[in-house]
Parts: sequence; structure tokens; C-alpha cells
Amino acid sequence: MTVVGVLALQGDVREHLSALRAAGCVAAPVRRVAELAAVDGLVLPGGESTTIDKLARAFGLFEPLRDRIAGGLPVFGSCAGMILLADRLVGATADQETFGGIDITVRRNAFGRQVDSFEQDVEMDGVPGGPVHAVFIRAPWVEEVGPRATLLAKIRTGPEAGRAVAVRQGSLLAVSFHPELTGDGRVHAYFYQMVKEFAA
Repeated sequence: MTVVGVLALQGDVREHLSALRAAGCVAAPVRRVAELAAVDGLVLPGGESTTIDKLARAFGLFEPLRDRIAGGLPVFGSCAGMILLADRLVGATADQETFGGIDITVRRNAFGRQVDSFEQDVEMDGVPGGPVHAVFIRAPWVEEVGPRATLLAKIRTGPEAGRAVAVRQGSLLAVSFHPELTGDGRVHAYFYQMVKEFAA
């Protein structure tokens, strides 16, 4: 049985659990080290990256999670989750750390504040069936994609056209947007397939 967890410290936990279950996963919230040890894959949800960072420390999850990521645990980060998977940050608070794992530089709140939220269809490599409808809420973007990471999607139109918004590196996947809010389960299905491949 393949179990995919959602880090349940803050953010869109319920929505990700629902999307994973719709994709056929056994999905479970993760708040404790024992729960982290029991999953085959993990979602880092959207929310506030600095808050998730602090809560992960408070719950004793930060180092165990960083170790599991380094050890090859498949992880999918959306919005704040992308920030937490980045090796490098622009615009971080002085005390902010990430779990790391993806060779990217990410700019926090790159698209602006809550009032600057927007939606756009993006073509995402590896996700069949046409463009993915992407919801951007105080979203980051990828400022630089390092040689170990692979670009999967870019903004197509508007003033930020060409900005990278989805990347993958091995067992790690990150997107700037919120696929859990659209009812389109293809990104979660793509990640579930990654989990199954790495579990095999």
C-alpha cells in the first residue's frame, strides 16, 4: 500500500488530501516524526513558508524531513512548498531556512501581494491532456533553474511571461501555483505516479 502524506502544520492541507484521494492515493496528514516515517511520498502545501519552517522546528520535524528528502523521499511542493524545496531563496527573512533538495533559486511573493493573485493556463511537461489551470496566490517564481533541475512549465502571457513556475529534480516536484484548488487532479496524479515509480 502506497501512502502519500501532506505536511499538516499550516496551509491547504485538506484540499491536498482530497486531491490525492481523488487520484487514488491513500493520503494521510503528517504532523509527527512517526507519521513522516510511515509515508512513501509527501506534499508540502501552500501557506506561509516562514510559518511552516518555524512549526516544523517546533514539532521536531525539520531535520527528519530534510534527511528524508536527501534520502530520496518523493516530495511535491506547491507555492510555499516550492519555497521550502528550493536550495536558494531571494527575499527570505533573515532566519528562514528551507528543506532544500531542488537546484533552483526561488523569489518569495514574486508575483505580488494577495490583491495581485491571478489565474492562467500553463502547459506542464509530463502532464497530459492539455494546459493546467493554475491559480497563483502571493506566489513565488523560479528565478534560476540550476543544471540538476528540469523546467516543466512557464508563464505564457502577460508581463511575467517566461517566468518558470514548475520544476522537477529526481523525486522532487515543485510548482508556484495551487493545483489543489481547481478540481483538476492531473498534477496530483503525476506526483502519485512519481511516488509509485520510486517505491518500485
